[in-house]
Amino acid sequence: MTRHSGYRHRTRRLFSRDVGARSGPRPEVYLQEYEIGQQVAIDINSSTHKGMPHKRYQGKVGKVVERRGRGYIVEVALGSKLKKLSVLPEHLKPLPQG
Repeated sequence: MTRHSGYRHRTRRLFSRDVGARSGPRPEVYLQEYEIGQQVAIDINSSTHKGMPHKRYQGKVGKVVERRGRGYIVEVALGSKLKKLSVLPEHLKPLPQG
């Protein structure tokens, strides 16, 4: 059989979670508000499939450009290009301002 290259292939370790964290995101994750221009880290939560960015963006740092619906448009540098991702807040973590 030929090898498959689906959207989530080779993510067994990348998206695995601790035993205590398997119930899904806590409610305060959904209530987190981000300001335009704020630095955020992309931390993919594998228990929520909606609004999940591709695995290549795991751990990347970006800037919030705008709010769109429940999610945010985040600008991330990938090589020499800037990519705009549509991400739900459960896949984002705020970075300390400083």
